[in-house]
Amino acid sequence: HQDLDLVEKAIDALRDVDFQPMAEMLDLVLAGRGKRLRPALSLLAGKFGRYKLDLLVPLAASIELLHMATLVHDDVIDNAATRRGHPTANSVLHNTTTVMLGDYMFAHAANFAAGTANIQVIRLFSQTVMTIAKGEIGQDMTAYDTRQTVRQYLQRIAGKTASLFAAACQGGALLGKASEDRVEALKDYGYNLGMAFQIVDDILDFVGDEQEMGKPVGSDLSQGTLTLPSLLLLDRHPKNNPIRKLFAHRRRHEYLSQAVEMIRQSDIPQESYQMAESFA
Repeated sequence: HQDLDLVEKAIDALRDVDFQPMAEMLDLVLAGRGKRLRPALSLLAGKFGRYKLDLLVPLAASIELLHMATLVHDDVIDNAATRRGHPTANSVLHNTTTVMLGDYMFAHAANFAAGTANIQVIRLFSQTVMTIAKGEIGQDMTAYDTRQTVRQYLQRIAGKTASLFAAACQGGALLGKASEDRVEALKDYGYNLGMAFQIVDDILDFVGDEQEMGKPVGSDLSQGTLTLPSLLLLDRHPKNNPIRKLFAHRRRHEYLSQAVEMIRQSDIPQESYQMAESFA
């Protein structure tokens, strides 16, 4: 916990910028703290070699800040009003300003990565950003497309979510100068954990509590994003399906409610959890 506190301090230091509007925007974004799971993975992976805290802290900060920057851009894309129960940057600021705020955070994350002075980690950071971007573009291009397959869904979440978990673990192992076998094993562990994490998150979008999640139930589906539970519902009911009706009449919210209820009343959540468990 003490080591994770150092990561927290490094991220909080972003607020100390000599431009008051930027400082206020960063205050807004940093208020919605997450679980800090990804930086914790970087620190833990570093223990599989020589634990170099002075290098692991900037790595962990870069991983978390990269994650936060993607969320800032995600909220613009989704026109989201809240995240984790807090107002999103785009709900308070103009979208243009919010995009530039996200860009600033990406740049600062890269600066943290450079602080490791490790070319492998710096290259890993840039490759991960590209992988996440491809995953996000893939999600955007397949929005409202009911022809998607589960395989395509898995490829998409591998890019937009699992790649960052993998990088968090791989980067920590690289900085600890762990053996090649351990680096590869930790990378695989991060990937599989990330896949399971995203699948569970997608299940909770249908069966979770709005207060706990800090966002409306079915928010992914309302944005045209098909996740594992909704794809399974489409597969089981190819014709008379509320998802198809929702996508054809996007303002008819009763179809969203019907889809959520059908998923909740079926064994689709259980089947989806089983797939998550296959990765975990």
